[in-house]
Amino acid sequence: MHPMLTIAVKAARRAGTIINRAARDVDQVTVTRKRHNDFVTEVDKNAEGAIIDVIRGAYPDHAILAEESGKSPGAKGSSEYTWIIDPLDGTTNFIHGFPQYAVSIALMHRDTLSHGVIYDMSKNELFHASRGGGAFLNDRRIRVSKRTHFGDALIGTGFPYSNMNSLDQYLAMFRAVVSQVAGVRRAGAAALDLAYVAAGRMDGFWELGLSAWDIAAGILLIQEAGGLVSDLRGEANYLETGRIVGGNPKIFHQLLRVISPLETIPGA
Repeated sequence: MHPMLTIAVKAARRAGTIINRAARDVDQVTVTRKRHNDFVTEVDKNAEGAIIDVIRGAYPDHAILAEESGKSPGAKGSSEYTWIIDPLDGTTNFIHGFPQYAVSIALMHRDTLSHGVIYDMSKNELFHASRGGGAFLNDRRIRVSKRTHFGDALIGTGFPYSNMNSLDQYLAMFRAVVSQVAGVRRAGAAALDLAYVAAGRMDGFWELGLSAWDIAAGILLIQEAGGLVSDLRGEANYLETGRIVGGNPKIFHQLLRVISPLETIPGA
């Protein structure tokens, strides 16, 4: 395992310990509303602090982009490396005791994702990938599914939950997809949805309105597991737009063909 990936795993596990401890008595967790249907807890903040402490201890010169604390430079100001951190993806699930949430940590070198970790501490499932080195779940190699027919596919998605400007656009996409596939699932943690695509548990995924920390590690996992990822126009601007579609190669192209034309609906 690459030394930088080892640090990411160490940081994710440390955050996971904090989250698991809090999950034993979630009713006592302090919850703050950032905006409509967008929550942050003291657990998010404590987990993020633990992750940053581990990373800073090993790589003080690296920059960090984290959901709760924003972007911060390294000790020397500028760096070719940026850590992209979501300390608790699926906060709403967490505060309701719904066990579908995870830590997501990715490392970008210049403009290229190089390492990624997604840790589901409630199930003790650690997904990780390094560019050119494959994708793994608990040290077992994983691959995207081999399903080829769109009608047989299980697709993941995420409903708009905070910014409703694209709701009509999303509902048109949902209607088009759900009428053609075997099933659509919305579990509420995009990082895990992407990890599940990488592991072949779902055949594809799309969502609008995400942030870089929601998807960075999952993107690399899918790519290293043999899948494809793009924005809704088939381009590589997903980290900037927050609009993403991914899947095994066959399902990816079919899903993209269904939803891409609907991005022109007002609200884009």
